[in-house]
Amino acid sequence: MIAQDFEYSAPSSLKDALGLLAGDDVKVLAGGMSLIPLMKLRLATPGQLVDIGRIPDLNYIREDKGALRIGATTTHYQIESSAVVRSRCPLLAEAAAHIGDIQVRNMGTIGGSVAHADPAADYPASLLALETRVVLVTAKGQRELPIAEFFVDTFTTALEPGEIIKELIVPVEEQSAGTSYQKMLQPASGFAIVGVAARVKKSGGKVTMARVGVTGLSGKPYRAHSVERALEGTAGSASDVQKAAASVAEGVDANSDLHASADYRKHLAKVYTMRALTVALSRTT
Repeated sequence: MIAQDFEYSAPSSLKDALGLLAGDDVKVLAGGMSLIPLMKLRLATPGQLVDIGRIPDLNYIREDKGALRIGATTTHYQIESSAVVRSRCPLLAEAAAHIGDIQVRNMGTIGGSVAHADPAADYPASLLALETRVVLVTAKGQRELPIAEFFVDTFTTALEPGEIIKELIVPVEEQSAGTSYQKMLQPASGFAIVGVAARVKKSGGKVTMARVGVTGLSGKPYRAHSVERALEGTAGSASDVQKAAASVAEGVDANSDLHASADYRKHLAKVYTMRALTVALSRTT
């Protein structure tokens, strides 16, 4: 199908883009990997597109005061291949490498993916495990939110009218930490049927910190706090990991579709939580 008629603007500055977003019936275009297919199917019918992909002030990866600041239009491939991300935040680079195919990774952006809030997207699990913060900006100012508060529901976020993602702030990882992102993918699309990101630290033979993010299982990504609490303080043995992973789907309203039933997704969540934790623990120093 062909999208309905719309106006198109490609501002060269963030200020100009935010001014255009003050209008009605406006959508932001970044990489277009999610919005363009929706427009072709006429599931999205904006009257105006504001293309922020050409704004240089939104494409960057910087290390600043113990964190990586990643601009909204930074592509998946830039994140996957960045030496800074690979060395300072390897979990995020690993997650980026799992997204779609090379064409998608060359065009798709981290801000666009996060703003779209697809329940099967790869980034959210890792961003949650990394305790990321999101910087949101309007023509009137900006605010900052923990990523857990940004995701509200399926395709629903805390973004307000006229507001866009400016950057994501990801704490730099300690060298002693171990991380891993593991997923069961849908072969045609590459999306996660279930994806689990794990981040752990050990000291004195005990797990001192565990963070687990889950995507694909339910309507929105979430931190598996019960798994984290169950693993912290243990030796991180295979038995400890299995016991901790057993609670990952407790109380979760699991998705069910033609790719996987709710029960199967819950089973996969346990399996991939064990895998992610096992690999992460093997990477601790």
